[in-house]
Amino acid sequence: MREAIRELAMFPLGSVLFPGMPLPLRVFEPRYLALLSAVLDQPAREFGVVLIERGSEVGGGDTRFAVGTVASIVTIEVGEQSIILLARGAERVEVIDWLDEEPFPRARVRELAPLVLAPEDLSALADAERVVRTTLSRQSEFAELRWPADVALSEDPGERLWQLAGIAPIGPLDQQALLSSSTAGELITRLVSETRATADGIAAGWTDDGYDEES
Repeated sequence: MREAIRELAMFPLGSVLFPGMPLPLRVFEPRYLALLSAVLDQPAREFGVVLIERGSEVGGGDTRFAVGTVASIVTIEVGEQSIILLARGAERVEVIDWLDEEPFPRARVRELAPLVLAPEDLSALADAERVVRTTLSRQSEFAELRWPADVALSEDPGERLWQLAGIAPIGPLDQQALLSSSTAGELITRLVSETRATADGIAAGWTDDGYDEES
C-alpha cells in the first residue's frame, strides 16, 4: 500500500538523488559507517537520501528537505578507513518525521506515487531531452561535466525522464524542485525552464568578455 509509513535509515547529502540515477559514495564518518553496518544486515540493503537545506554533510545539525529518494546498494568495497559504495536511486519518499539520530539519522517516511507519463507527455519528453543534451554539449566547451551530452539513458520513458533530470546541468535547489514534482508534465516543464535558464547564463557569460571599455 503506497500510503504505508515505514522507518528508514537516512543519509543527508549536499546533492539530489533521482530515481534511476547512480550514487557513488565514500563513507568515513562513524555515524554513517554505523548506518551501513545496519543496512547491510537487511535484505533490501537500502537507505534514504535527502538534500541538506542548511548545514553540512559532516557533523550533523543540518536542516533537510522533506522529499528524497530511496538508494539501493549495488556494490560495496571496504577499505582501511572508509567504505566505497555504489547505490542506485529507487522510489521517491517523503519524510513524515525525524527520529532519534543516535547512532545514525533515521526517519519515518511514506513512498510517493510514481509519475505516470500521459501520451502527450512523450513528445514533450523528447523536446526536453533535446534541450538538455544541447545545453550539455554547449557547456562542455567551457567546463568539465559529469555527464557527456551523448550519455545513454533508459528506454523506459518514466525512468528516462528522471535520468534526464539527473544529467541536466542545473543546481541542487533546482534539482530538488524537480524531485518534488507532482506530475510528469510539471517535471518536464520545470526541467526545460531550468535548463534553458542555465543555457542563457552560459550565453551571457560568453558575450561578456570581461574587459572594461576605455573612458
